[in-house]
Amino acid sequence: MIELGKKQTLIIAKKVDFGVYLSEDGTENEKVLLPRKQVKEGASVGDKVEVFIYKDSDDRLIATTAEPKIMLGDVRILKVKDTGKIGAFMDWGLEKDVLLPFREQTRKVKKGEEVLCALYTDKSDRLCVTMNVYPYLKNESPYKKDDKVMGTVYEMSDNFGAFVAVDDIYSALIPKKELYGNVQIGDTVNARVASVKEDGRLNLSLREKAYLQMDADAESLLAMMEKNGGKLSFTDKASPELIRKHTNMSKNEFKRAVGRLLKEGKIEIKESSIEMRKN
Repeated sequence: MIELGKKQTLIIAKKVDFGVYLSEDGTENEKVLLPRKQVKEGASVGDKVEVFIYKDSDDRLIATTAEPKIMLGDVRILKVKDTGKIGAFMDWGLEKDVLLPFREQTRKVKKGEEVLCALYTDKSDRLCVTMNVYPYLKNESPYKKDDKVMGTVYEMSDNFGAFVAVDDIYSALIPKKELYGNVQIGDTVNARVASVKEDGRLNLSLREKAYLQMDADAESLLAMMEKNGGKLSFTDKASPELIRKHTNMSKNEFKRAVGRLLKEGKIEIKESSIEMRKN
């Protein structure tokens, strides 16, 4: 069976002026055209050829020896070549671009940017790509707790956090409480595996383990105070929302960092501020 969106080794069944017809068994039953410009010189009936199967502009199956950047069910980063009335046209390494329909975009994309996509077949049996990659990601990764990983943010949720494709292959989540800074769809993030769920999916953190992060947070607070005339205009009694807004830390992380600086004698806490000690 000739399979759309996949690489296959087929047999030359017939030679014509405009190329060769390929089939699974070398007969002319269920054949597909490989255009002449892609046929090797000296190729003969009965030769085996590895090809990728897609559809031409007339919606007919066609074979190519070119290497596609993505195959059916894969998740890959593709570049937007252009946009139009029905969606975006993505460069996947073949002559005919692949469509990213508007309904499959999790945000509006623009020409020239790179987007994480999965290749699928639509209701008309045509190859398209989608930014809704969750169903195509794998759960069983080689990573364990505290491993460092890199991935692409493909969805943001007000309730859950940031969904990430680790290595653009494995399913992961940065929980809302672990989100720091301005993380957006399409961003590449470096993270730590906070836990591995029973089903294999990863929970990530953008921060180090507490005892390691405390030193970095303490240095960050000192730098903020130096930039702000030697003080912060709030204390560890401030609301979690205010602390996160100004420091990108949770209240507990902030208190640990303040405690470290107090212990080292670098700061003092006033009624409504934290100030650097003057030597």
